[in-house]
Amino acid sequence: MGFAFFVPRAAAGHGSYIKKGKGKNMIIVLKANRSKEQVKNFISDLTDRYDVSVNTWVGTHSTVLGLIGDTAAVDSEYIAAQDIVESVKRVQEPYKKANRKFHPEDTVIKLPTGQVIGDGSLALIAGPCSVESEAQICCVAERVKAAGATFLRGGAFKPRTSPYAFQGLKAEGLELLKKAKERTGLPIVTEIMSIGHLDLFEDVDVIQVGARNMQNFELLKELGHVHKPILLKRGLANTIEELLMSAEYIMAGGNEQVILCERGIRTFEKYTRNTLDLSAVPLIHEKTHLPVIVDPSHATGKANLVEPMMIAAVAAGADGLEVEVHYDPRHAWSDGAQCLTPDAFAQAMAKCRQVAWAIGRDM
Repeated sequence: MGFAFFVPRAAAGHGSYIKKGKGKNMIIVLKANRSKEQVKNFISDLTDRYDVSVNTWVGTHSTVLGLIGDTAAVDSEYIAAQDIVESVKRVQEPYKKANRKFHPEDTVIKLPTGQVIGDGSLALIAGPCSVESEAQICCVAERVKAAGATFLRGGAFKPRTSPYAFQGLKAEGLELLKKAKERTGLPIVTEIMSIGHLDLFEDVDVIQVGARNMQNFELLKELGHVHKPILLKRGLANTIEELLMSAEYIMAGGNEQVILCERGIRTFEKYTRNTLDLSAVPLIHEKTHLPVIVDPSHATGKANLVEPMMIAAVAAGADGLEVEVHYDPRHAWSDGAQCLTPDAFAQAMAKCRQVAWAIGRDM
């Protein structure tokens, strides 16, 4: 069975075919074994008839044609009557490019350095909350790589609640991350806070958008033009749909390499920094084709809770973990309370491997 998606806009001159709808997105499922020429002609007919813009996705067993726009003018009964069409339905979700209905197969993000996110294995992103010195970031990078980490995280620009707290080494921090990458080969994951900093991120492998910037729409639009993966964290008090709509901003700009991150949300609970919503992992997988990782460090705010939440995230089906690691958490310049030591991280990783093996996953 083949799939096709269309989001047409109203076109004049086809009154006999037009029927008012609700303006929702439309999914058209094509019958199996249709030739490329038949699909091409069908798309051409739709674009001529409804003046639509069609995105094409070809999967193993399906062809997906995505139409973005107002479908109020589209006559679903007319489309359903065409020989090439299996079925037609309208989609209520406001997000399109991120919607699994428009892209049934999982998105797999492959970095030039060889690392993969979303292929069923577990991506491990680890490192200190803040880059403090060359010795610190290089030491931690070597230790987390030895424990199985596949990416190095580290904050160069730090969004802090207090204006008097350490704000990061900024450009110098990015240079130190590059030195750690040269020494270990681990690709860099670090947070951007401003469009004005984008030129500094040329050598960053995965650009992270923090929780406070999840709805910084101008930043998201600009990242839509960047040709590298974007790790998008869920906001402090945002719904899953709002997270997906923020991903849509990036994808609408042309960058479809988006990784979602569940990092806990603000609730009335005081015993943890945030409340880790692990139910979001399978739910996000149901709603979108994008990979989703879990950050148990920011979610709990307590080092003793990080390991069990790492294990739980693996069991819940997360595509990866982002964990804060520091060799001297008590003297860390930021968020030391939630940092694991390299030894504790290695121990947690060993347990995660056991869980992954038990449920048939790769590490």
